[in-house]
Amino acid sequence: MTLSPREHDVLTLMACGFTDKEIATKLRISLKTIATYASNILFKLNAKTRTHAAIRYYKKNPKWKIGERYVVT
Repeated sequence: MTLSPREHDVLTLMACGFTDKEIATKLRISLKTIATYASNILFKLNAKTRTHAAIRYYKKNPKWKIGERYVVT
């Protein structure tokens, strides 16, 4: 399954180590919405954890630049 652009944004921030609260703030969405996106990402990538999801996504998309769009501060 393909991730939506917003799911891709959430996964990228999760892979950068941001907390749900930080992700919600950066993307200007609620914590509940982050939880929904995270759940959808895990399901679509058949992953058990967020780290596992990031690894699985990277293996399928090796050109994925984790920090490309977001600056870790």
